[in-house]
Amino acid sequence: MGRHLMSYKLLYLTTALSVAASGVSADMNFNRISSFATHANNADPAAESSAEIISVSGDGMTLAYSDSPLGVIGLIDITDPKSPKAKGNIAVGGEPTAVSITGTSAFVGVNTSQSYTAPSGLLKAFDIVSKAELAACDLEGQPDSTAISPDASIIAVAIENERDEDLGDGRTGQLPGGHVAIFDIANGAPDCDSMVKVDVTGLAEVSPEDPEPEFVDINTSGEIVVTLQENNHIVVLSKTGEIIHHFSAGAVDLRGIDATDERGALIFNESQEGRLREPDGVQWIDEHHFAIANEGDMDGGSRGWTIFNKDGTEVYEAGASFEQAIIQAGHYPDKRSDSKGAEPEGMEFATFGDTPYAFILAERASVVGVYDVSTPSAPVLQQLLPSGIGPEGAIAIPERNLFVTANEVDLIEDGGPRSHVMIYQLQDGAAQYPQLSSVGTDELIGWGAISGMVAGENGVVYAVNDSFYSYQPTIFTIDTTTTPASIIDALPVTRAGRPAQKLDLEGITLDGKGGYWVASEGRSDRVIPHALYNVNAKGEIKKEIGLPAELMAVEKRFGFEGITLIGDVLWMAVQREWMDDPKDHVKLVSYNLKSKEWGAVHYPKATPAKGWVGLSEITVHGDYVYVIERDNQIGADVVTKKVYRIALSEMKPAPLGGDLPIVTKELVRDLVPDLAANNGYVVDKVEGLAIFADGSAWASTDNDGVDDSSGETFFWSLGQF
Repeated sequence: MGRHLMSYKLLYLTTALSVAASGVSADMNFNRISSFATHANNADPAAESSAEIISVSGDGMTLAYSDSPLGVIGLIDITDPKSPKAKGNIAVGGEPTAVSITGTSAFVGVNTSQSYTAPSGLLKAFDIVSKAELAACDLEGQPDSTAISPDASIIAVAIENERDEDLGDGRTGQLPGGHVAIFDIANGAPDCDSMVKVDVTGLAEVSPEDPEPEFVDINTSGEIVVTLQENNHIVVLSKTGEIIHHFSAGAVDLRGIDATDERGALIFNESQEGRLREPDGVQWIDEHHFAIANEGDMDGGSRGWTIFNKDGTEVYEAGASFEQAIIQAGHYPDKRSDSKGAEPEGMEFATFGDTPYAFILAERASVVGVYDVSTPSAPVLQQLLPSGIGPEGAIAIPERNLFVTANEVDLIEDGGPRSHVMIYQLQDGAAQYPQLSSVGTDELIGWGAISGMVAGENGVVYAVNDSFYSYQPTIFTIDTTTTPASIIDALPVTRAGRPAQKLDLEGITLDGKGGYWVASEGRSDRVIPHALYNVNAKGEIKKEIGLPAELMAVEKRFGFEGITLIGDVLWMAVQREWMDDPKDHVKLVSYNLKSKEWGAVHYPKATPAKGWVGLSEITVHGDYVYVIERDNQIGADVVTKKVYRIALSEMKPAPLGGDLPIVTKELVRDLVPDLAANNGYVVDKVEGLAIFADGSAWASTDNDGVDDSSGETFFWSLGQF
């Protein structure tokens, strides 16, 4: 522990020195100040809604985002950025693919294609005050992105004419190919008669006959940079459409990545040679340099980002470094890691004060990297910002010290989080995220899906991950004395020298002999047993205890969600009712390690307003047992996320199979205000509680391994219990 902690503190010092050397105040950080659920704009809140590309009015007070599922542009009033308000939608008559604003005019790329072989689209302009349509220009193809020049004299549109990925082998070579359209802007609208149609065929080595322009940006000289993502190519145009430069986006050799397996484990020992960048987002960072986000598509995705001189000279390559920072913050999306990893896609650039920042959006990781690019050849990662699920677009508002992301994923059909727009402010103060990190260890530690916890000594908490990482059950050592709290060790749980299988670790407690007791939540339909395991200090399972017949006869999927040791008796919290439980009562199950006797008491939980309510944790401190009681709701539907306590004097188990005594619970803390203080949507899975001998308590959330989740893990002090 000491070696890892020393490494962490050295790295923290080095980072602080790097920030100071860059000329940026170490006390200035972006922090999330609010979020806006896009369905708040809709007549039917239950309809699928999605914020994708986002822009801002000239006065910085109104946001506009493209909402493809609804065929609208959504508007948000951010006069008070800490309290964004719905301003309604503008129907655009097709699928909006992008929006760019100058003044009060929103320019919208509208896809009206009837088929892949007959692409069509319009460039429309709307007044965001009156919501009136100002103009509609034929684009002669299907638009993707748009960009307005800094002087608002021209707008460029990438006409992608995207391929049918279900046709043949799903590759390029499907005509018609795309192009770039450039329009003059007059009186807040595009001049349709001024359109310049730029032919970009015959340039790329990959499918030169079928370019698919993806993203555009314009510098102060009016030069337009265009990414041809599937063609792995970049083109620089003059404002009148002449080709100034064009070159391959190139390839990167990647090492130390998790690339090819689907084992449910974070193992970063693989390589990909010659990985094509296939860039998506692009942004000028000065008159001579631009940055690209290397998402990939057909054959590529180098997982990072790159800075080029406009003549094609490579200036900076992130390699795997951005992804490694994401891994250390617990945001690595393991289930979709084989081809694109964290999937950098969108990006934004702006200068705040004297500091130029590049914002890199990792779509699958649901996080934003904030880089100081004062020196284009040596960017410095300043922060990772938590975002909603699938950040697709971003806009910076430096005159108000604001940064905004549009997060496209809407999981309404699955009862999950909705699409959100999230707002951040550059503040004089500490970064509020991440709250848990594995930065500074000798070896890269990937982590996520933190479940049960237990307090040790000297500020150390031990935690387990759940079955999301089915091939990698792990006990993490967390130092709570650092900011953020730091994971300083990861102990694999093994059986016969190999990672233990068929475990769903949901609880952990110390066994008093240098090892641990862990509780596994069973699931019979997946042959995962409900069981208790004694694990030694080396991570080896030394004893396995299955449940007795009396419990197995009434078992359901939702089993043990925590474990604690009181004297010689293990106590486990069952998450939800089993077949013999009265409504809204769950068992606290006991197992006497000496007598081998099982017993239980009943715990009265809240009646759910929606969904279900259950227990997520149990731990002992002083004269009480503490539990987390929570519902499975998210965002505005949240009601119950609470810590209760039960007097030890009531923890007197009765034999299984008969009537059980009902304990009395006492509210200790409502956790909803704590969760809401993070200024995103309130998450559902509060699953960890650890209380030290002096009464200081810590709580944590389970980020579901970044699967259908924003990936955010909250790990925070609850003060004294």
